[in-house]
Amino acid sequence: MTYDNTLKYLVKQYPEQFIRSLLSSEPRDIQILKTELNQEFIRADSVTFLQTPNQILHIEFQTLPASTPPLPLRMLDYWVRLYRQYNCDIEQVVIFLKPTSSEAAFVEQFTARNTSHRYRIIRMWEQNPEPLLTSSALLPLATLAQTDSPETLLQQIAVKVSMIEETAIQQSISACTQLRRGFTNKNAQNFIVG
Repeated sequence: MTYDNTLKYLVKQYPEQFIRSLLSSEPRDIQILKTELNQEFIRADSVTFLQTPNQILHIEFQTLPASTPPLPLRMLDYWVRLYRQYNCDIEQVVIFLKPTSSEAAFVEQFTARNTSHRYRIIRMWEQNPEPLLTSSALLPLATLAQTDSPETLLQQIAVKVSMIEETAIQQSISACTQLRRGFTNKNAQNFIVG
């Protein structure tokens, strides 16, 4: 399972937890939308669309800030296509996974002469891990959060994973957590309980 596929899997398996975390609202009647949109297909492994009765949550996971077309233009393009097709509010969140000082990871809008479009950026390496530790589906992302003690954070995550009562869910989250942590540290699987 690749990193992007791991994250898509988590969002599709646990959409409620991602909506709660990113929209700060209680989810109901969630639909997972196809990643293809009308017109010319735009498809990326790291894109997920979740629809609730009143809005769409568009989550884009990025490992590298550089892209073609540039991310701000791509986010505007996604927004226009989603709005044309579903005609509802759209919350767009780009989650950068790898630490970078690239200016592109800090750009939160597309701007042209008469057009401006904003979206949210989350840089995982700047995030407090505590909120991520409260949701089993977000534990794999906690491995990428800000910490002064990576070993302590991994131990906290391992404890949280071991507390998941349902065996299949525990194994799934454990595997995703090992893969996500492997993204930044190849020796991390020693800390994660399976």
